[in-house]
Amino acid sequence: GDVIHRMLTATQYIAPLMANFNPSYSQNSTVQYLDNGTVFVVQWDKVYLQGKEDMGSFTFQAALHSSGRIVFGYKEIPVPVLQISASQHPVKAGLSDAFMVLNPSPDVPESRRRTIYEYHRVELDTSRISSLSAVEFTPLPTCLQHQSCETCVGSELTFNCSWCHVLQRYL
Repeated sequence: GDVIHRMLTATQYIAPLMANFNPSYSQNSTVQYLDNGTVFVVQWDKVYLQGKEDMGSFTFQAALHSSGRIVFGYKEIPVPVLQISASQHPVKAGLSDAFMVLNPSPDVPESRRRTIYEYHRVELDTSRISSLSAVEFTPLPTCLQHQSCETCVGSELTFNCSWCHVLQRYL
């Protein structure tokens, strides 16, 4: 999105491994990406933790597929993730999304004009992240994948569709 705020790393992320990495520590460290139209991949290759370079280098990636599938791949995780300190930066892995509401009212103090609503988070058990492992997220079916209201209502979705009077369709 185009809104940057101090709670961004807490509320809006796709993170195979979030920690205090320093990609400029070594000339061999890189953060690369590839987009071929069906998959967007970001790879952190031989990156080190700031101030903890003696722990070794980490190599991992996130692949975002156009189908909605997300795959986190871990090639080199030299220490258990639970041993990484969160004192300088959060340590987490998973997905989270939120949106911000701006209140334009002059009666509201500046500090309360922005409200962030986190509406979904999936946290990975970081004790299970290890070298040569992967995690796959597959999207749940939604009514948006259907071409008509009839096919949506007739499908076996795991939630209840309801009629939206504004859009004149089932949601």
